[in-house]
Amino acid sequence: MHTLKLSKAMETLVLALLALAALSPATVAVERGGSNCSTSCGGVTIPYPFGIGSECSLPGFNLTCVTRADNSSYLLLGNLSITVPGSSFDSPPIPMFDVSNFPLIFGANIAYFVKVRDQFSIHWTAPGKPFAIPAGSSLAVVGCGVKASLFIGESDGEVGSCSVVCVEDDIMASLPQGLCVGIGCCLINTEVDLRAFTLNISRTGRASQLQEQVNAIITNQYFVNSSFQPSETESDLSGAGYPATLTWAIPHPPDCNSAIKDRANYACVSNRSYCLDSTIGGYVCLCTEGFNGNPYVFNGCVANNKTSSDDEESQDYDSMQPKANCPTSCGNVSLEFPFGSEIGCFAKLQLYLSCNPGRTPPILQMRDGSVVTRISINEGILRVLNSSVQNSSLAGSLYGFSGERGVVKWAVDKMTCKDATAFTEGYSYRCISDSDCVDVTDERTLNHVGYRCQCPPGFGGNPYIKDGCTDIDECMQPDKYICNGRCHNTFGNYTCTACPHGTDFNHATRKCKPSTVILGVSIGLSSGGGILFLAAFFAVLTRRWKRSVQKRLRRRYFHKNKGILLEQLISSDESASDGTKIFSLEELEKATNNFDHARVVGRGGHGTVYKGILTDQRVVAIKRSKVEASTEIEQFINEVSILSQINHRNVVKLHGCCLEAEVPLLVYEFISNGTLYDILHHEQNGILLALPWDERLRIAAEIAGALMYLHSAASVSILHRDVKCMNILLNESYTAKVSDFGASRSLPINETHLITGVQGTFGYMDPEYYHTGQLNEKTDVYSFGVILLELLTRKKPIFENENGEKQNLSNHFLWAIGERPLEEIVDQHILGEASEEAIAGTARLAEECLNATRGERPTMKDVEMRLQMLRARKAAAQGARRGEEMIHARSEVPKANGIGGGAIPVSAGHHGTRQYSLEQEFVSSARVPR
Repeated sequence: MHTLKLSKAMETLVLALLALAALSPATVAVERGGSNCSTSCGGVTIPYPFGIGSECSLPGFNLTCVTRADNSSYLLLGNLSITVPGSSFDSPPIPMFDVSNFPLIFGANIAYFVKVRDQFSIHWTAPGKPFAIPAGSSLAVVGCGVKASLFIGESDGEVGSCSVVCVEDDIMASLPQGLCVGIGCCLINTEVDLRAFTLNISRTGRASQLQEQVNAIITNQYFVNSSFQPSETESDLSGAGYPATLTWAIPHPPDCNSAIKDRANYACVSNRSYCLDSTIGGYVCLCTEGFNGNPYVFNGCVANNKTSSDDEESQDYDSMQPKANCPTSCGNVSLEFPFGSEIGCFAKLQLYLSCNPGRTPPILQMRDGSVVTRISINEGILRVLNSSVQNSSLAGSLYGFSGERGVVKWAVDKMTCKDATAFTEGYSYRCISDSDCVDVTDERTLNHVGYRCQCPPGFGGNPYIKDGCTDIDECMQPDKYICNGRCHNTFGNYTCTACPHGTDFNHATRKCKPSTVILGVSIGLSSGGGILFLAAFFAVLTRRWKRSVQKRLRRRYFHKNKGILLEQLISSDESASDGTKIFSLEELEKATNNFDHARVVGRGGHGTVYKGILTDQRVVAIKRSKVEASTEIEQFINEVSILSQINHRNVVKLHGCCLEAEVPLLVYEFISNGTLYDILHHEQNGILLALPWDERLRIAAEIAGALMYLHSAASVSILHRDVKCMNILLNESYTAKVSDFGASRSLPINETHLITGVQGTFGYMDPEYYHTGQLNEKTDVYSFGVILLELLTRKKPIFENENGEKQNLSNHFLWAIGERPLEEIVDQHILGEASEEAIAGTARLAEECLNATRGERPTMKDVEMRLQMLRARKAAAQGARRGEEMIHARSEVPKANGIGGGAIPVSAGHHGTRQYSLEQEFVSSARVPR
């Protein structure tokens, strides 16, 4: 085994910096680094927090300016060489790096050319704590007869693996460019941020018959797929210029909440800046909307003020309207404002797209190299290939994937619609045409992202340009706008009038025609019974043909929705087949009155839930997905497979599913009282519903019992992965039911954790899982701890504090528990109901569940047992009080007539005395741990 220690692991790190608007480099240096700080090297402007020397930069951002023999200069970051690339744009260059809006360093060359006879290991570590390789990067392995495995740091957490083989030379030479699919080249895509990695390369064939040389390159997947040649397997590609990407953040403190509290070291010092949590840990600073510049220096964020004297060379990258003759397409993709491929043609720098003419046809690319295949102005999405964009870490207006892989949502500005329409000074509202403003929120965190514009109903076009929204002729789109009669287009709408008497609407021609009844009678009268018989015969054939077409269509959907696979899963599991049924679409249409809107009981980001009544009079909830995507179908099969194995009173029961529709449907037991989130946080008539302490403790114990069953009592260990109050349903007796298993995973008996793409809900997500991607049962324990806090405090997982700032409930609780009395932290309504012991015990249990170290959190079995003990002690205390009250009442009985004035004697075997004895026994037994 060979080991490569990297002293010069990165030869070329390319850093292109946007000049800070309205601030000279000298001003920046004086404010944050002193008057002796250099502000450039080799033609590269150096903005703070980077700087030459420790006094001119933040820790970890120190650069070194090196002068060559020919008096030219270049920069070094740690052991990395930094240069500035030449511009390939005809117009002024679009920056690849901007301190105020796009905190990324592009062009790190992480590439190796090594000989592998048996096995080889490569270790890489980031040049400092602020830096990491972002999720979405790819490792390309070029060679013959090798297997590569990529691990996080020096741990056993595998990111992925791939194998590569070679074929005959003439075949290799004829393979197309960019084919990196296992022949000469293979890819490992990263789904987690990497501060360090270990790459193990091993031979899968005899070295004497194969090439010894192997290339290993960290890069963006697009660059490999666009330029790799299969004939290059023997070439040294380490200096070929395949660019990797490093992202950076201020590493300490770990998030914005902690950073803002430490004002002395807070990096966002400009008066127009704000803080944003980074996915690699730490935080970055950004200028607020309408301002740009450097948020890391005092007064560094300045307003975007254009004057008429600005020429094209000095204008900023912000256009309210596109200039004349802007390109309207690139290859096969239409290009519309606010996007553009030239300065003056896009609204925001983040909406700049480059048209790469080097391919046939030309391709449209985002700034990270991702290929754009479609732009939807009306829906506010981009469809992309090979994107490395992360969910909430994007700068500017794009903010991440939604629903299916390869879909990026965007907003045209960061303000809310309310602020954008009211804000006048120094700000321009983007909905130029007579259009509507639509707020954009992140589907996972429900945080506001910005707004986009949309033409009002009845109009179509581009709402971002003047007079861009125009009237739609609805009559020309009969599939979208239904009219069973004569259609008349009006401005912004259409009218539909019934066919005249004696005529029927023809769905094929979409016109009125003579009534089939009158026509049939006429034909019958004129042609006799024979023709009438033929008409009836053809009518029957047509009906049968339509039924046959409908049956084939439903069967095709059944196969497309993995119906055969699901049938095999159900038939192979006897416990699943007993309670799980595959319903026909006809049954569910009948149960919901053809999916009547009046039967809708809930709507969510992924679909609609209907109330239905089956033929056997069972009341059920039918979940109908909103979109048709392979990832949704995979989650659907996963949820059916998992729920079919579960039989627990506190887990929502799955009755079956339907696969004959375009999108699958799930049939659950009907839960009538909504979610735990509704009970805790939604007001009715301005007040929150009362929820006694006994009920809260019982609900917590039921949820814990269900999770314990999933982790240790089910046939396989099941990790829910999205435990939250919105997924806890309550039936008519307020019994808790755990639901929504679309994100769940089964854990094999011989494994302790899984490496997965991070999925869950902010506020409930285990921070260790969020940073490592390693999933185990303690991830659910953390989420349950947040639910315990909600029951204790009746606060939302992300709530606003007294200053109007958003705070994480778990972080706030862990801080407050050591600083304030417990009675000031919990919900005031439970102080009179629960004992101090019960509240303290529950709070202590929540604190243990929220421990940052997984190994120190209790198991769900421990959690459930402790909650049951708290309930038992409560019941025992109430029983003891009732017994004492009964004895006291008997001692107060009046003297009976004729018994000499004495008390009524009670024998040792009397029921009353025996009852008090049992109460005492129950109290004493409740104190013994179970």
